[in-house]
Formats: sequence, structure tokens, C-alpha cells
Amino acid sequence: MSQQDTTQVDQPTLNDLVDHLTTFEGPPEEFLLRLLAVQCHIASAAGGAILRPIPKGPPEVLAVFPAPQENETAPVWLAQSVELAPRVAEATDTVVTALQAPEGYYDQSPQQHLVMIPIRASGKVRGVAAYAIHSTKSSLLAESRQRLELTISLLGLYEMRLTLQHRHGDLKRLRQGLELLAAVNENDRFRAAAMALCNEIASVWQAERVSLGFLKGRYVRAVALSHTERFTRKMKLVLDIESAMEECFDQDLEIMHPPPAEAAFVTRATGTLASRHGPTAICSLPLRLKQKTIAVLTVERNIDRPFTSEDMEVLRLICELCTARLSDLYEHDKWIGAKAAGMTRDGLAKLTGPEHTWIKVIAAGVFIAAVFFTFAKGNDHAEGSFVVEAITRQLVPAPYPGHLARVEVEVGDEVVQGKSLLAALDTRQLLSELMALQQERRRALKEKDVNLSLPGQQAQVLMAEAEVEGIDAQIRLKEFQLGQAEIYAPISGILIKGDLKKELGAPVDTGRILFEIAPLDTFRAEVAMPEDRITDLKLGQKGQLAPVAQPGLYLPVIVERITPVAQVINQRNVFNVRVKFDQNNNQWAEAVDQINLTQGLEGVARIEVGRARYLWLWTRDMVNWVRMKLWW
Repeated sequence: MSQQDTTQVDQPTLNDLVDHLTTFEGPPEEFLLRLLAVQCHIASAAGGAILRPIPKGPPEVLAVFPAPQENETAPVWLAQSVELAPRVAEATDTVVTALQAPEGYYDQSPQQHLVMIPIRASGKVRGVAAYAIHSTKSSLLAESRQRLELTISLLGLYEMRLTLQHRHGDLKRLRQGLELLAAVNENDRFRAAAMALCNEIASVWQAERVSLGFLKGRYVRAVALSHTERFTRKMKLVLDIESAMEECFDQDLEIMHPPPAEAAFVTRATGTLASRHGPTAICSLPLRLKQKTIAVLTVERNIDRPFTSEDMEVLRLICELCTARLSDLYEHDKWIGAKAAGMTRDGLAKLTGPEHTWIKVIAAGVFIAAVFFTFAKGNDHAEGSFVVEAITRQLVPAPYPGHLARVEVEVGDEVVQGKSLLAALDTRQLLSELMALQQERRRALKEKDVNLSLPGQQAQVLMAEAEVEGIDAQIRLKEFQLGQAEIYAPISGILIKGDLKKELGAPVDTGRILFEIAPLDTFRAEVAMPEDRITDLKLGQKGQLAPVAQPGLYLPVIVERITPVAQVINQRNVFNVRVKFDQNNNQWAEAVDQINLTQGLEGVARIEVGRARYLWLWTRDMVNWVRMKLWW
């Protein structure tokens, strides 16, 4: 067989290369290089690269084939690939573009092409593959493009295989953790469960010794050692194990010995344990319950088999699964005195410890407030609704028939006797009648003078004089009515009725009541007091009224009269209590200037009936209701 035939036999086929990639289990970096090498081989490409686009910034180069030498300038095709990668990532298909050599001429046909394929996963572009191909024939370029597009799918298969490997590893770790949890759950006593955990871990991980320590007071005490039924704290081995456990507990970190190069934890006690009783590889893991470390698990095995990250993940999962069960057995597998002491200690620790500061401050405040309001006394008030009414009223009638010309006041205005103009009647008709009477009087006087100059006209003179006197009487009446046209307040007080501004120009008859005025000292408030508080009221007690119109304004009052007869208002029995305004109180002078005290003013009345404990004030209604229901 010739040498050429031997070379053809030894050269791997395309199927061999693809099969090798589909079964490759190495790291992603090495897979990308091998994938590019195979693609460049089958597509006759001068080089290839895998790029990952970055939203803000140039794309990241994940792999390049052939690998550039140190301090070597990047080839032209790679630089152009970096520039075109963002645009290709937005495209939906493969992009083929010509590469122009720096020393070439523009009128010369391109000798090299750049094929860029977007790499998709889960409907999104995850990367871009770029290849430099030397070819001037479009058929060869199309064939190379087709081969590259077919083989780039091997990257997706590799990612799927990695995902399946990770899932298989997760399931394996979960299975180991559940098997250990099942072994722990088979025991109802704490010491047996702890021994089962230590023995199972020692058997599965081929450990020389597995120890479990629980926090007791301020120190971690060993409670179980694998394949060891009895041990005492006087043993040097136990003391060294507890020191390593406390080192892990104090740092609240996973401790490994030998420590990794990037480790930031202290391993002095762990190193002492490994050197005195080894040499061994050691790892200590904290067991946490409700984010609080309660125990430590320490595993020791041959120094030739250090703990890997996969081992630590499985041990961490086992600790998380078994912590709750072990803690429950540890707390309940005690005699009643130890349980009571532990519960008391935990309660006092929560009460006096540094945690939950605001909750404790609030609880202390609530306790102090409860004690204060139980024994402290406050003012007791009887409350009811009130309505302001006037006891006496001054009626202002129309002086003569006429029409309203103007109205100067409104309901609620304060008026002054003889100074406040209430309204005025139209005087045009009166003035017309007065002028006619005056003209009639002049005619009568003229007729009298004529009769006086004639003899024998004494009777006509007397008749003329009588007519003049009658006219004078009518003139005086009209003048009196003119003087009554402007209606002034007859007394000082508050206008409680007489909203006549809407009736300007309307006729009024003599005697029609136009206004009602109530003196300030005759206003009273009728308080509807509930029947359950009427027995607490007495004459002379003081209180305050809060009108609905001005809730922040308080009118001082004094109880004047208590009506002994109840009446039903809003389906509730109430007693009428009359109160008068305390005009001698300084608060009255300030309040009366800020409110229009009118009839019908409503609000809430509060009468001071004494002092009582706050607890009684707040629970009185409930206690009285219970007494009524239970006849107590």
C-alpha cells in the first residue's frame, strides 16, 4: 500500500469529527475551539470565531481558531467581524460579505469572504459565528456556507447535554440528601438520629470520621461521632473537634482544609485537628434554622481526597434537609425540667436580647400605657346632641300696608336697638297721597277765606274749618306712616326669622310679622341626653357645645334644667336637658365673636360629670350591656 493510501485511511472522516463533538464532555472553552477547528476543516475556512454581542459596547470574543499568538495583531477578518456582529445579531439569516485586503485594488474581485451566522437559542440571538473563506466561486462559497450552518447546531446540542448533565447531578444530589433524611427520620430519639446521620455520611463519602455538634449555652458540644457509641469531652480528639466546630460557628461560614487559594476564612483550629489526628481533609458546615446557626457538622477523610465543590453542594443540601428534624428531636428529647428551663431561657433571651428592638419598645410602651390607663383617672363626660332655641322673641310687624322697598338684614345678624335698620317700605304712594292732601288743604283754606269775606256765610266757614281739620288729621297720619317706613330693631339681639330679601316689592299688610328678634340672654340649648347618662347629670354642672358648623369652636354652658320626662328620638329614649350659655366665662367672649348664634344651631354637647379611671370610661358601655344581659 502506498503512502498516499495510508494517509487517506488515517485521516478522520466528517462523521468521525461530528461524532467526536456530539460526545465531547469537556469545558465549554475547549468545545468551542474544537467546533471551530472542525468547521474550518470541512468548510475550507481560513479562520473562525465565536462572538457574544453586548448591548452597550463591543462584542465579546469567546473563541478564535486558529488561536492567535501572544502580542499578535488580530487578523483583518476578525476585526471586521467584531464591527459587523451587532448588525448580524439583529438579522434573521446568515450574512455573507466580501473582505478587501489592504494591499488589494478596488477594481479587483474579492478573494476572501466573511460568513457570519447568528446563533439562536430560545428564540433569541445568543451569539454570532464568523468565518473567513478564501474562494472566488459562488458555488464553493454556497457549499461552505451550508456546511457551516449545519454544523453550528452542534453548539446547541452541547448546551443541551450540559443542561442534562447538570440536572442529572442535581437529581443525584437530591437523591442522596433524601436518602440521608429518610435514615434520620427512621429514628424517634435525637441521639439515634444524629448517629444515623454521621454513619450514613461516613459510609457514602468514605469519611474517616463525621461529627455533629449542637449549640449548648455559648459553646458547641459534640453530640455524635460516626461509629462511636460513647465518648467523653475529656478526650483530646473531642476537644479538638469541638474547637474546629466553634471556629466554624463563630465565623458562620463553611470551613475547608486545606483551604482554597481564594479563601477568606480562618482555619487555625481546623488545621490543628487535621495535623494532630491526620493528616486529613476536613470540612465543617453550619446547620441553620430560621437564619440562626444551631449546630455544626464536621467531616474528615483522607488527605488524598480533598472536598470538591460538588461534595460541598451535596453536604450543604443534606444539612438543610436534616436541620429541622434534628432540631425538633434535640428540643423534645429532654426531660420536662430541661424543656421548661430552655423555654424560659429562650423567652428571656428574646425579651432582653438585641433583636427585634422596635417590637420590644412597642410592647413596653403598650404595657406602660395599659398600667397607666388602668389606674389613672380622666374627666368623665356625658354627651348628647343639642339644638339652640330662644325662650323669648320680639315680633316686628308691618306698620301699614305697602310694598317692601329694601331689606338690610339676614337671619343670624346681630342687631342693636334703635340703630339697626331692618327694612324699609315703599313711600312713593304715601308721598303722592300726602301731596294730594296738602293740595286739598290749600283749596279748603282758600274756600274758607272766600266765605269769611262774604256776609252771612258763617256756616260755610265752619264747614271749611272742619274740612281743614280733617285734612290735617290725614296729613299727620301720612307723615306718621312716612316716619314708620324705615323699620328699626326694637330690641338688641339676634335676628332669628325674617329672610325677606327674596320678597322685595311684594305687598305687605298691616300687622304682618316681618321679623323675629331674640335677645342674646334668652338663647338656650336643648340637649338630648341618653337615658343611661341622665343619672350622672346635676344642676349647675358645666360643659361645652361644639356646633356642627364649627367643630373646633366650643361654647361654655351651665346645666339649667333637667326634664324628668323621656321622649323617643331616632328610636332611642332621651331626656331633654336645658343649658344656658355661661357669659361670665372668658371662653364665651372669644367664641361668640366667631359664630352666628342662631335658632336651630345643632351640634354635640359634652357635660362634665366628674372623674373616673380611663379603663372604666372605655369599658363602661360594654360592662353595662353585660350587666343588663346577665342580670349581674
